[in-house]
Amino acid sequence: MRNETITCEADGIALKSQLFFEPATQARAGVLVFPEAFGLGEHAISRAKRLATLGYVALACDIHGGGRLIGYLQEAIGALGPLYAETSRMRARGLGGLKALQQRKEVDPRRIASIGFCFGGTMSLELARSGADIKAVVGFHSGLKTTAPKTDAKSIRGRVLVCIGADDPFIPLGEREAFESEMREAGVDWQMHLYGGTVHSFTNVEAAKRSLPQAMHYSAEADARSWTAMQELFSETLK
Repeated sequence: MRNETITCEADGIALKSQLFFEPATQARAGVLVFPEAFGLGEHAISRAKRLATLGYVALACDIHGGGRLIGYLQEAIGALGPLYAETSRMRARGLGGLKALQQRKEVDPRRIASIGFCFGGTMSLELARSGADIKAVVGFHSGLKTTAPKTDAKSIRGRVLVCIGADDPFIPLGEREAFESEMREAGVDWQMHLYGGTVHSFTNVEAAKRSLPQAMHYSAEADARSWTAMQELFSETLK
């Protein structure tokens, strides 16, 4: 497997992302991988590597600039506050990663998907709402709120899958219902998978060690099921 550091400018900062792919003679589908709020760490990188073994060109995306990885939850929340307030900035960083991936000779720019975990899932959804040319969007335990749900979802060009813990305190029923209405009214091809007895960060084996173990906890079953659902969506959209 090959690994390269890819740097691009977006939202006034230098994003330092990690590209993973297996050598091949033909261009393949590409996948953007947006990390949790803490930034580009082992969790997102390991997922990008898994995608590379499946035959995709995967870009594990920097979200804070300089490849920064934040150690504490409150610090991460503070760093992301301005992006939630101005989703155009969030989208700009996502578009920076998308353009970098599209320009790679290993990638077929017509076959690109975006996935993300927690904040990274929110970022993937905002990238889709921007009208970006991506075939599939997957959010794992991702926030679903947006600033302009009545209009921006109409710009979504690909299929959407969100995988949510049914007991996630950060994504309550009302937020899920609002997202459902947003997708339905915009005519998006979308799915929402709910996992019973599951809370936030269910794909991350280290989730309970960071903070709030009752609210953030790994689930092997939900992790496996959601990853399978993602692969099924990719088989439909990235042929």
